[in-house]
Amino acid sequence: SSLMWNSLPGGLFALPQYSTSLRDFPFYYAKLGIKPNPKFTAIIHVVTPLVSLSQPVMKLLVAVAKSQYCAQVIILWNCDKALPAKHRWPATAVPVVVIEGENKVISSRFLPYDTIPTEAVFSLDEDTVLSTTEVDFALTVWQSFPDRLVGYPARSHFWDSNKERWGYTSKWTNDYSMVLTGAAVYHKYYHYLYTTYLPASLRTMVDQMSNCEDILMNFLVSSVTKLPPIKVTQKKQYKETMMGQSSRASRWADPDHFAQRQTCMNKFANWFGTMPLVHSQMRLDPVLFKDQVSILRKKYREIERL
Repeated sequence: SSLMWNSLPGGLFALPQYSTSLRDFPFYYAKLGIKPNPKFTAIIHVVTPLVSLSQPVMKLLVAVAKSQYCAQVIILWNCDKALPAKHRWPATAVPVVVIEGENKVISSRFLPYDTIPTEAVFSLDEDTVLSTTEVDFALTVWQSFPDRLVGYPARSHFWDSNKERWGYTSKWTNDYSMVLTGAAVYHKYYHYLYTTYLPASLRTMVDQMSNCEDILMNFLVSSVTKLPPIKVTQKKQYKETMMGQSSRASRWADPDHFAQRQTCMNKFANWFGTMPLVHSQMRLDPVLFKDQVSILRKKYREIERL
């Protein structure tokens, strides 16, 4: 259609194999005057065996399932241990579907699963620490920006003139260009693009390292939108620190982890032929966030206490 070819991101990113209706692509919502459905499917990526009810993933599952916008939770079981019995998971008001990861690779978290009934996907690492209020707020923001990645943990890129290559930084600064998919919401179409548009070589590289899938998703979304992701609310700690160091989930403590991410930045930029990431200084907070007014006047009161 003329709308597809004469407006960003152009026809090449609206794959007809996914849908022939423009209403199914997040970049046309505003032009068509439609709003996304206010429900999300949470996908919690699990790599650690269940040993106790006090594990971070249990707390996360309960908090997410309590969200007024949660339609379903998918537990993506990428753990080497056998699937736990159904009764091991806490009871929730929404359906919880447990899927065994395809080949147990990290890219399986971005497969276009048929079991995702909603437009919005809330991607979560098992050791992410989020309250129900934070989940609600992120989804509310995403509804206004359905073509973007919206989330909590932000990172940035920079050009290292000494080494003449792109660098990755997790330093707490006043700008960012990535929102990590350990706690981010986005449109499910990006799962389809990640799986079918990106070359197998990049996905294989990510899977072999068990790293950088979040960076690759940021590259993909920004290459489509030509816009930065959106960070919501100041939050310095979004990871549970009590994870055992033997766990694959504690990859952040691995010294090679950071070096690999530097390599990924340059490999990805090389394939895209440019650096698609865009810097931003915008952070969206709830109205009256941290303002010296009565807590009763604030809609997202719990966020104040975190």
